[in-house]
Amino acid sequence: MATPPTLFHTNFYQSRVGKIAIVTMDNGEDYKTPNTFDERALESLHKAMDRIVAEKDLKGLMLCGKHYIFAAGADLTQVPFINTFEQGRQSGAAGHAAMKRIMDLKIPTLAAVNGAALGGGLEIALYCDYRTVSKAVPAIAFPECFLGLVPGWGGSTLTPRLIGPEKALELIVYNPLNQNRMIKGPQAFDMGLADRLFDSVEFFDESLAFLENIIDGTEKIERRPPDTSKLNAQINSARAFVDMKVHGAAPAPYRAIELIQSACDISRSIDECFADEDKALGDLIKSRQCKAGVYSFDLIQRRAKKPAGKPKDVTPRKINKIGIIGAGLMASQLALLFLRRYGVPVVMKDIKQEFLDKGLGYVKGELSAQVSKGRMSQAKADHLFHILIGTLDWNDFADCDFVIEAVFEEMPIKQQVFADAEAVVSPQCILATNTSSLSITEMASKLKNPERVVGFHFFNPVAILPLLELIKGEKTDDVTLATAFEVAKKIRKTAILVKDSPAFLVNRLLTKLLSDCFQMVDEGATFDQVDEAALSLGMPMAPFDLLGFVGPAVAFHVLETLNKAWPDRFIVNERLKKFVDAKIPSLFKGIGPGRQMDPRVAEIWSGTGDKEFVKEEILDRMMTNLTIEIDHILKEKVVSDPKDIDTAMILGAGWPFFNGGITLYLDVVGYTPKVLQKVFFTF
Repeated sequence: MATPPTLFHTNFYQSRVGKIAIVTMDNGEDYKTPNTFDERALESLHKAMDRIVAEKDLKGLMLCGKHYIFAAGADLTQVPFINTFEQGRQSGAAGHAAMKRIMDLKIPTLAAVNGAALGGGLEIALYCDYRTVSKAVPAIAFPECFLGLVPGWGGSTLTPRLIGPEKALELIVYNPLNQNRMIKGPQAFDMGLADRLFDSVEFFDESLAFLENIIDGTEKIERRPPDTSKLNAQINSARAFVDMKVHGAAPAPYRAIELIQSACDISRSIDECFADEDKALGDLIKSRQCKAGVYSFDLIQRRAKKPAGKPKDVTPRKINKIGIIGAGLMASQLALLFLRRYGVPVVMKDIKQEFLDKGLGYVKGELSAQVSKGRMSQAKADHLFHILIGTLDWNDFADCDFVIEAVFEEMPIKQQVFADAEAVVSPQCILATNTSSLSITEMASKLKNPERVVGFHFFNPVAILPLLELIKGEKTDDVTLATAFEVAKKIRKTAILVKDSPAFLVNRLLTKLLSDCFQMVDEGATFDQVDEAALSLGMPMAPFDLLGFVGPAVAFHVLETLNKAWPDRFIVNERLKKFVDAKIPSLFKGIGPGRQMDPRVAEIWSGTGDKEFVKEEILDRMMTNLTIEIDHILKEKVVSDPKDIDTAMILGAGWPFFNGGITLYLDVVGYTPKVLQKVFFTF
């Protein structure tokens, strides 16, 4: 089905200061289909400008969007069809030519940002002389670097010239590479992107009155010239940040930094800077990283919202009270998540009061932090903590509709806590487990109602990583599964349905990678060599740093689970076992550049092989073995489609967005054809 075109509808309003053009961007759909810009939209903008230029006695122009949406930028569905430098350059030039006509008008112009403004949607607002923003706007951002592009319709030039290089770098470089962070209306006003901040109820009227005051001179906006005194230091810091995030594997953020730096040279004209943006688009839009980024974006924004395996025409059970077994760090994070997203009473149980007090203290501390940051009112925090109940008594679970365990990763312990819970809850209460590797079917095997048991595998830190693996046991019924999908949606997690198999999906692949890394160290590679090879893919964290973050004992437990299932592919590393038995928390003191190996680790790994490795050989082994493992996963039907693997690795393991998902990457760089004589990816 074709994307409806966004049209620029022009009406003329006879105000107290004269005739004002009100231009509304609207594609005729509701807010679920945001305004986007393609050739048809730019043509419509030209026609609107022709009409405005021809209108006599016009005093001003106000640009606004439809309900809840200003504009979401360029239509990304066109990117796969742009394959040459000239096509990309022309796409940039076309956007500049259309939008600059707003800037060239001889009347005051105002963008009334009433809803989400992303990418080109934010750029078109910057062509206006003034901007207002609603307090209710949920998302303002330049996500382009996240997608392998740069803001190429004026954003890389106009943003630093409006708010200075430091804030421009934050919007264009830092935020996209920090999990595509977005700002809200009040933050946009504080940054200087908007001249006025209005309540949503009277937003249109107040914005129009503001423009009238500009026209008659009763409002005057004075802006200080952007501060570029620390430009070189800011540029160097941004480059260092990008190096840390993508390790040179993605060209877009580096190009964005160059454009921002160039735009701060006031001797260069706007048109010269726009020409630089056109060239950047010409180079980037045809790149592998851009194509991959758009594929990743489509996975996360579209496919993931309609997860495969969700039971159709099955009504999920209503959740009015939630029980959490355990009060450790993971359980406490889950309590906080369910409190904030569900807003229903949560009861947290442990075996000792001291454990319980620590868990309750964690939740209270996190709620207080939200208040101090202005993200939550004190009244809301007090209410949420009031409906969190700490207990040592199973009877407090009696009226729960959903219970999730987060206790030690040992099958007998998990079976026992489920048996204890089943003794007091109703037969309809869902029993969920946060196990990272153990069999859901075995865990439910001794219960009277095994059909209501489901795997709910979160990724740490729970508040940040959006993936949730839902694991269906052999007897899990459709009502339980439908409820699980609904719970995932309610807590704003992306759910992937995974077969009940050892370590499920993401942990299986990460453990395979880590197992190979240790094997190469045993053969003679250095820890730094292996980490640097992995980082050259653009991974956010080196494998051996990740081990310290996850916890060596947890990682080794998953390896043992996989070794029992496939001993030929998942070899238990004896030095790793010694390391875990010694209870050393991490291989290194510190993370990243400058980290120091723990002397005890150096002793354990002394006397390794003398094979000399180069980066290409390390990468080849990693990618070859991941290709083979993914093939096994698909043959075993652990998930239904390679796209599920891509989604899971992006959202749960930090696989680089600009690499487009691991199966697509392995196809494009040639591993799948070489190793398997086929490809994973099908359009």
